[in-house]
Amino acid sequence: MDISGIPLFAMLRQRLGYLGERQRVIAQNVANADTPGFVGRDLKPFNFAAEVQSPAGMASLQSVRPAQTASGHLPGFARRTGGGTFRSVTTADSETTLDGNGVVLEDQMIRMGEARMEYEAAIGFYQKSMALLRMAARPPGR
Repeated sequence: MDISGIPLFAMLRQRLGYLGERQRVIAQNVANADTPGFVGRDLKPFNFAAEVQSPAGMASLQSVRPAQTASGHLPGFARRTGGGTFRSVTTADSETTLDGNGVVLEDQMIRMGEARMEYEAAIGFYQKSMALLRMAARPPGR
């Protein structure tokens, strides 16, 4: 069974990709905490409304339409299932050292903890969704 066509799993995969990339950017900030002139970066949060309004988002929304199998059914809502690229932005930390380094390790550790908790929540949701699919695929009485 290919679960990549299920919108829920496509969104979870995109979310996990975003959080993995955010962990990489934060780790890069920590690694450069002593580099003169280095300014910390973070990923721009995913904004669904902005993605839908973009020309690429509108084209993908119009190309994916659920089938209306009976006249009494409500028309389906389109969902975007494609992945996107993540943009990093310069973040303003609370202090800058004399050599121009703008990375505050405490702030980076807080961001790392937040990203880890969000990643674990997404993994938990993925596992629960897989368990529901397995239960639905079992023959009755088992």
